[in-house]
Amino acid sequence: MRIAVIGAGYVGLVSGACFSEFGIDVVCVDRDENKVALLQRGQMPVYEPGLAALVKSNAEAGRLSFTTALHGAVAEAEAVFIAVGTPCRCDNNGHADLSDLFEAAREVAEALRGYTVVVIKSTVPVGTGRKVESIIRATRQDIPLDVVSNPEFLREGSAIHDFVRPDRVVVGTDSERAREVMRQLYRMLYLRETPILFTNLETSELIKYAANTFLSLKIAFINEMADLCERIGTDVCDVAHGIGLDSRIGHKFLHPGPGYGGSCFPKDTLALVHTARDHGVPLRIVETVVDMNKSRKKEMAGRIIAACGGSVSGKTIAVLGLTFKPNTDDMRESPSLDIIPALQKAGAAVRAFDPEGMNEARKIMPDILYCPNAYETMKGAEALVILTEWNEFRSLDLGRMRRLLKELIVVDLRNIYDPSDVMQAGFQYTCIGRSSNKTL
Repeated sequence: MRIAVIGAGYVGLVSGACFSEFGIDVVCVDRDENKVALLQRGQMPVYEPGLAALVKSNAEAGRLSFTTALHGAVAEAEAVFIAVGTPCRCDNNGHADLSDLFEAAREVAEALRGYTVVVIKSTVPVGTGRKVESIIRATRQDIPLDVVSNPEFLREGSAIHDFVRPDRVVVGTDSERAREVMRQLYRMLYLRETPILFTNLETSELIKYAANTFLSLKIAFINEMADLCERIGTDVCDVAHGIGLDSRIGHKFLHPGPGYGGSCFPKDTLALVHTARDHGVPLRIVETVVDMNKSRKKEMAGRIIAACGGSVSGKTIAVLGLTFKPNTDDMRESPSLDIIPALQKAGAAVRAFDPEGMNEARKIMPDILYCPNAYETMKGAEALVILTEWNEFRSLDLGRMRRLLKELIVVDLRNIYDPSDVMQAGFQYTCIGRSSNKTL
């Protein structure tokens, strides 16, 4: 089979590379000439573990290529995946911006040469698939086609594993012909007995939003439990473990912290809220989660300031981790984007290190000092703050930290350390949802 993937961003690039690993001929199309040139040289525009090697091997095998020429790629494809971005609209009303998606649909329509399955991989509000179908049919009434919803469930940092060994594949279509094409594309997963759920378009679209919103709710819930634990002297890690052992709840996404970020959860929860309002069904729980998460990220700077004695004016704060999660260079909606500016506004100078995110961070926060490693950030700093739980931060040399820091203050917003270990080394240790926020 031969497919075209429109949009060589995170989702499109991972999907295209993984489909080519399944033995399918894939052409990834992007209008950004610089990005395409980069990919043709084997260089990645995003950081994702294992992606560069996967792209390289399949490109060398002739199954994966990159181009700016949409018409040629689409004309030869049996299926066309649209994987362009759908960010919140710039008017800040929470609705998804579908302009790039609709433009891609128009361009795809003009290039069609025979029966084609047009697959929407982008995250879109309920009803978008029908609109895309209308756009394409209005342009090309002479061509048989089907529009399919096939949402992605990729975790940044684990995207390749999530694609080749997913919990499930969701396909939204009313057409048996389109279903058979999708079965052939995911044949490798059928052989592994991966659950493949066929629904109509609207249900598939809603499943994506509902899944991300439910995970966001779990994060917000455990963050509230963490606040309660601090007040009553219990340990949120024990609470999370205790409830996570219940198979109906599970352990995943029960890790307290400074709030969720990234390209999906903030955008998708807000879009679902506004979709529901448009249909006269307010989602009170989801609305509360959205508000809670915004507030939590803003509150974290206050916790850091409190740990520093109530003021950071004139002080240097060392920050480890800038991305919204480890194993990615994605800065979108990262808690660091709220926390660091708030510290600067309070008079602090910030030194920071992130293993993969500093190039992206510099574009947004050019006025902080970026350091080459974790220990360099600590030199002469009055406090160390851990914002992202990269593995290399989990085993820092506490003795070396003592020598480098001016004040022995550690604020761990990801709970990656055992409080007793850090406090026995002489540090004042502040974490999330644990009663040990003091010095031994």
